Amino acid sequence: MGQVMVLGGGAAGLAVAAQLKAKGVECVVLERGPGVGASWRGRYDRLKLHTTRGLSGLPGFPIPREYGRWVRRDDLVRYLESYADRFDLEVRTGVTVKRVKAADGGWSVQLADGSEEPAPTVVVATGYLHTPVVPAWPGLESWTGELIHSAQYRDAGPFRCKDVLVVGPGNSGAEIASDLAEGGAKKVRLAVRTPPHIVRRQTAGWPAQMNGVALGWLPEPVFNTVAAAMARLEIPDLRPYGMGRPVEGLKTRLRTQRYVPLQDVGIVRDVVARRVLPVAAVESFTATSVLLADGSSVQPDAVIAATGYATGLRELFEDPSLFDGTGVPRVHGGAPARPGLFFLGYDVTLGGMLRQVAIESRRVARTVSAR
Repeated sequence: MGQVMVLGGGAAGLAVAAQLKAKGVECVVLERGPGVGASWRGRYDRLKLHTTRGLSGLPGFPIPREYGRWVRRDDLVRYLESYADRFDLEVRTGVTVKRVKAADGGWSVQLADGSEEPAPTVVVATGYLHTPVVPAWPGLESWTGELIHSAQYRDAGPFRCKDVLVVGPGNSGAEIASDLAEGGAKKVRLAVRTPPHIVRRQTAGWPAQMNGVALGWLPEPVFNTVAAAMARLEIPDLRPYGMGRPVEGLKTRLRTQRYVPLQDVGIVRDVVARRVLPVAAVESFTATSVLLADGSSVQPDAVIAATGYATGLRELFEDPSLFDGTGVPRVHGGAPARPGLFFLGYDVTLGGMLRQVAIESRRVARTVSAR
């Protein structure tokens, strides 16, 4: 077993493994899925990166130009496979980690097959998209319609000619709603609890990601004001169509909720055309109805819960003080959470997730190699 054990064979895990290897540090990557990039393999078919190819490559190997500016899901998986091959990384797939425990001189990783592997240093890079979460809505157990998490959604085919309620106006929920509207669903509603901050993916060729990179240093009140002004210029007023404007500033939501804005890849068009109908938040279920926060109810054939994920990290460690109330590591991104223990890929920024893990992977590798 290598000196450093990296948990997770996604972008963050591969990036840090390559950086460690470049510094002469032996490591092995453990991935529970059948191949690298497992969380990307399972996402919906139309998914593309919301960040540009040029700002999404991992250290030492850019994403190929032929994949275009907005990289498709399958091309990103191919890129991650090529990245692992290019740096000849040791990746063990189909390996599920059950527990990580402190041991003399380092850590011990317990695997699902009952074996335990010692490791002086452990880098946890399993990411946010680990465990799909469906809220415990009252009455859900009585619901007789179809309900899936957005993690299970692939395309609109199974929902053709059906009445569908999508819950959650984040990037996944909005894009799935548009996919359903384009794919022949009879009616598509989008349940909204907190109005989203909506940005254009690009304006006159300038990507929204660059605004986050270029303006992210601004003080929170200034950034909030600038972001609100830009939104009013770029995005039509959707209040007549049932979509309110956000009250809390964008950078404030980023700081307090790890929130990133909704990139418009069709949802504004579909809301204005009334192909997607915003409705109030879900409150509860009956056998055949979904009750909404404004007192109304709807009777969809299917509900798709784009309601986020849990990190699944609390179940891996005995020490609950490692994590905040949402299960995110309190210390991450380069500094050790404990001697020989690092968490990578849990910092949400407006500059993009892949760009951030590239930055963090260099930090972690420098710190580990200095030990």
